[in-house]
Amino acid sequence: MSVTENGGRWQHACARLWERTWERTWEALRPLDPYRSVKAALGALVIVSVVITTLLALFAMHSKTELRVITIISIVASLLITQFVAQSLTSPLDEMTDAARAMAHGDYTRRVRGSRRDEFGELAETFNQMAADLESVDQHRKELVANVSHELRTPIAALRAVLENVVDGVSDADPETMRTALQQTERLGRLVDHLLDLSRLDNGVVPLHARRFEVWPYLAGVLKEANMSKGSGHARTDVHLHLDVSPPELTAHADPERLHQVVANLIDNAVKHSPQHGRVTVRARPGEGAPEDGSLEVEVLDEGPGIPQSERLRVFDRFSRTQTSEGKGKGQGGGTGGTGLGLAIARWAVDLHGGWIRVAESPRGCRIHVTLPGAGKAPG
Repeated sequence: MSVTENGGRWQHACARLWERTWERTWEALRPLDPYRSVKAALGALVIVSVVITTLLALFAMHSKTELRVITIISIVASLLITQFVAQSLTSPLDEMTDAARAMAHGDYTRRVRGSRRDEFGELAETFNQMAADLESVDQHRKELVANVSHELRTPIAALRAVLENVVDGVSDADPETMRTALQQTERLGRLVDHLLDLSRLDNGVVPLHARRFEVWPYLAGVLKEANMSKGSGHARTDVHLHLDVSPPELTAHADPERLHQVVANLIDNAVKHSPQHGRVTVRARPGEGAPEDGSLEVEVLDEGPGIPQSERLRVFDRFSRTQTSEGKGKGQGGGTGGTGLGLAIARWAVDLHGGWIRVAESPRGCRIHVTLPGAGKAPG
């Protein structure tokens, strides 16, 4: 090692030591800094008042001014200085009081200025953090209610379609039809339990029940449910759903219920924005991992106007209302009365698997690509 390198390291070490020493000294001097300590500011106020009174007393002793006049001037000066300092110190408390009253009425967007460096500045930062946490909790509560409503709509619509067909005589109440209705009822019960897990989403403790299953019959069941709910879920009965699984014996390792949320919401979104007599394709292929891992890649393609490049990153945000290239709502039910949660729920379920979801390039329409890592990299 050269002398120059040794000298450079020595200078760097000395600079670091000097910085740490200065930081410790600066922090140790905080109780004496009136700009960083309320106690020091009050102490400075007392000292200034005493100095003013002493100076005026000395002036009175060396002049013909009466002592009582000096006393009055001293009191007035002390009161003015005290009022100025008190106003400066208590202004953050007034802001916090107003913000707290607004929060008591449900407005969690209010914040206080935290530019001060003293204890009141720290209190303002803590208050703002508390307000942000309360706003997040309130928003999460509203999203939970919206998520539950959104997720319950599909099985209820499918169950209603089955019962209406039976009542109207379109289909018979045979075991197959009743079995389909029973499956929707069971799914409805499971959704109630699973959607309540959203309240624990932010803490990362939502359970994942992954297992291995065959992809073709599984996705065929999801498409069958989507076909049954099209007429009731939204007024689109002209869109054709197509399934493409290769190889046909493909298996995957994932949570079937969570994956159902992903595929069902993507199909629902694609059908809403397909042209008349359009086609929605659900494509499944093995992932890049080892076959025994059960990794899976799923794509949902439609023939709609697609999603602009500038909107593709935030299309998965909750309550997002992006615009298609033709000016119509796209992504999460924009313009169709949707809640704006379909793709957000899909991303949440994919993230829970440790996978990825994105808007992929497509020569026509919209193509949503989902990658699930399988048993090798899936969390928990």
